[in-house]
Amino acid sequence: MAMVRVEKQLSIFMENRPGAMARVCGTLAEAGINILALSVHDTVDHAIVRLLADRPVKALLILEQLGLYILESDVVVLEMDNQPGALADIARKLARADINIEYAYCSAGAHQGQGALIIKSDEIDRTLELLKGI
Repeated sequence: MAMVRVEKQLSIFMENRPGAMARVCGTLAEAGINILALSVHDTVDHAIVRLLADRPVKALLILEQLGLYILESDVVVLEMDNQPGALADIARKLARADINIEYAYCSAGAHQGQGALIIKSDEIDRTLELLKGI
């Protein structure tokens, strides 16, 4: 059975320039904070870095000291089988329940039996309940 839970995600708004990611990742590393998942979306001048950290409250406080604008939000994290159709099954299940996936990102190596899917939906609690027991 897949593990599913709600976690705090940090969305960091920063300049899209060389060294910006190194500053954020280096600052977290120096504080002993591990980045568990990461997604970067860019525009011409700025980027939105979404991340899960093993200590999100500490990460938020440290990154705010850098003068960065950060939003905290709940996301559903699903550890799931890494096989064809697994993601499609999840998307269909949420669609049948009329739950919109606002965005998602995932990761798994080609030879890993399990991967992790991070979902931001318009109904976090219902998403969590629907995905329990998958």
